Amino acid sequence: MKALILSLALTAGLLLQAPAQAETLLVDRVQSETQAMPGRGQSMSQVESKFGAPQVKHAAISGPNNRRANPPITRWDYAGYTVYFEYNHVVDAVANKSSPSEIGPKPVQ
Repeated sequence: MKALILSLALTAGLLLQAPAQAETLLVDRVQSETQAMPGRGQSMSQVESKFGAPQVKHAAISGPNNRRANPPITRWDYAGYTVYFEYNHVVDAVANKSSPSEIGPKPVQ
């Protein structure tokens, strides 16, 4: 029992002495930047008046057949984030990676 306690204490001591390394995760940055992005439910005109004109406005894309089940989705690209609209209202705003080395979700394969 004493050997177990001693080994746990030594392990804890080694872990505490190891230098801490921190990476900026996309999730952490997004949580700090959500105040600077459009909120859900804002209209296109509200977003453009508050955040300015986007760098790129993509044409609306909708699914086949039933517009009720597949509404048109429009995407606007800003410098640090992308805004998605369903019809005329924001459904989501997503932060872009700040650099290729930033750790974020795995790409879809």
